[in-house]
Amino acid sequence: MPPPAAPGRAPGPGIARRLLAPAAVLAGVAAAFAYVGAVDPNEPGHYPVCPLLAVTGLYCPGCGGLRSAHAFIHGDLGTALGANAVAVAGYAVFAAVWVVWVTAAVRARPPAIRLAPVWWWSLGGAVLVFSVVRNLPFGSALAP
Repeated sequence: MPPPAAPGRAPGPGIARRLLAPAAVLAGVAAAFAYVGAVDPNEPGHYPVCPLLAVTGLYCPGCGGLRSAHAFIHGDLGTALGANAVAVAGYAVFAAVWVVWVTAAVRARPPAIRLAPVWWWSLGGAVLVFSVVRNLPFGSALAP
């Protein structure tokens, strides 16, 4: 029998139920990384070509993301950064947000990540600059 709720508070779901969503998300991400780690995107024919690259010849912000994930899962951080630095930064952000989510779930509190709009606009601007620079001759080091 679960312990009684604090006075004035309704009993919440148990810890296993609170951790179900973060565990499911982690399982999905781990499965995706396992697949990309096993099926090499550097070999043609395994994955579709980026539609923007196929039509315009320009790299989108996600181009090289699969190669980056493949290198990352195999422990080659340099190659992962070379394929798509924004994706590698995204892996780190995902990990941090996931830890905040799990910590909040264990404490039975809603996850609290509040960013001012300027941070969201800055992030969008940085991804836009990354996308433009990787398509210019002097930014070829950022191209996959």
